Amino acid sequence: MSDPDDVARRYLAAWNERDQARRRALVDALWTDDAVHVDPIATAAGRAAVDAVIATAQRQFPGLGYRAAGSADGHHGVVRLTWELAPEGGPAVIIGVVVLVTDGARVRAGYGFLDPVPTEAGVDS
Repeated sequence: MSDPDDVARRYLAAWNERDQARRRALVDALWTDDAVHVDPIATAAGRAAVDAVIATAQRQFPGLGYRAAGSADGHHGVVRLTWELAPEGGPAVIIGVVVLVTDGARVRAGYGFLDPVPTEAGVDS
């Protein structure tokens, strides 16, 4: 399996890439064809749907970016990453954890948990 920190770095790079073509290339390189993404707000099946979820999150939270909150860890093809959504250099607005299930090289599934869970009107406090 890839190094957990490398998987995490690549995962966050995709979530931060605002150029549609570059983001899709990052998603294609990291996720399997039949990958799924599941979190409290969205579900996606397949790379195109994963890319669409990322694009939607970027539109919903302009000016914010994703960063690791510590090192990723992993075992047996599973990577766990705590991340933060925040303005550059600012405090976290949302903290999340994602569990990424890999096939040894690429992500087959990502299961996300958020704290707090965003609402349509903004972010719960």
